[in-house]
Amino acid sequence: MRKNTSMTEFVILGFSDHPDMNPVLFLVFLCIYIITVLGNIIIIIIISVDPVLQIPMYFFLRTLSFLEICYTSVTLPKILANLVSESKTMPFASCAIQMYFFLFFGVTECFLLASMAYDRYSAICNPLHYTAIMNKRVCIQLTGGSYICGILAAMGHTTFVFTLPFCGSNVINHFFCEIQPVLKLVCGDTSWIEILIILGAAFVLMMPFMLILVSYICIISTILKIRSTEGRRRAFSTCSSHLIVVTMFYGTALIMYVRPKSSFSPDVNKLLSLFYSVVTPILNPIIYSLRNKEMKGALRKTGMKIFHPEK
Repeated sequence: MRKNTSMTEFVILGFSDHPDMNPVLFLVFLCIYIITVLGNIIIIIIISVDPVLQIPMYFFLRTLSFLEICYTSVTLPKILANLVSESKTMPFASCAIQMYFFLFFGVTECFLLASMAYDRYSAICNPLHYTAIMNKRVCIQLTGGSYICGILAAMGHTTFVFTLPFCGSNVINHFFCEIQPVLKLVCGDTSWIEILIILGAAFVLMMPFMLILVSYICIISTILKIRSTEGRRRAFSTCSSHLIVVTMFYGTALIMYVRPKSSFSPDVNKLLSLFYSVVTPILNPIIYSLRNKEMKGALRKTGMKIFHPEK
């Protein structure tokens, strides 16, 4: 295969295997995008205006909702454009930028979820010192640290991938510029590159995941020591939404990244990527709204103010 040193663009195959499904897929993804953006914007607004929700847990949830909007916006608009356009091309630089921001928001979310686990650990395991431990300064530092980790990880992975030599084919069998499909276009034997990418992804994913795991071991141990059933139920209910989101996000991300690129077929890769890049962001506002008593109360109050302002 001839080495291509002047590649200027990629072709994103997307869902071109089933072109007759494009109109249906467009409507489905458009609805998902609108619901994801609106749902997370509503959460941000409600947390910002409701004085009851001015505590660390909701500070992190507001940041998570902002990340979900950005995370989804990196991929879904381009997916929608490709579904209605004859041209499936993406400039080389645009592909690199998309990969960077996808990794940036994804890694930032990983570390933010770890920060949220630490917040729940502090609230349940150290309730008397909670306000002192999780003060505003600590919340800002944890959030800022999550963003810094996201910037560094995204910059390292994207720079490494896009400085590699690419061969003749410029067709990416995926619906956006993700690491694994792009690596398939690199010249020669990429096994050592795969190992480096897997190690890097394992570090980025496993470090916050281990922090979450340790936090929840301590949390569950503390909850089991609570004598009253109602007390245990209340304590666990404050963690259940976060635990569901962590399971969905980390489960598919670990399967996708911490493995050799040839483990699954392109169709399976697309399905996994769809789950954590499209499905999880739309589920987050639903999970946190329906499983959280304070959020449901704030939603009702806001709804009453909008639709019955005279009351």
